[in-house]
Amino acid sequence: MKSYKLVISTPNGNAYENEIVELSVRGSEGSLAVRAGHVPFITAVMAGRIKIIDKDENEASYEITDGILTVSKEQTTLLCGEFK
Repeated sequence: MKSYKLVISTPNGNAYENEIVELSVRGSEGSLAVRAGHVPFITAVMAGRIKIIDKDENEASYEITDGILTVSKEQTTLLCGEFK
């Protein structure tokens, strides 16, 4: 699978930066998954659990607070208050 760069930033700086193949989050309109080549967009993200599958197909889950997700051709950026 094609990978893309994901950066997760909190007020304390970048908490995560890696090449991944999929990010699953709960947006303001419902659950969504972002893969390489996704159309660019911006959406609010709800607090809760996110899932990341990295380029080696390892899956990990994290808790976040509310935030903003920006998907562009260069990278995907998730801005949130906390990431753990």
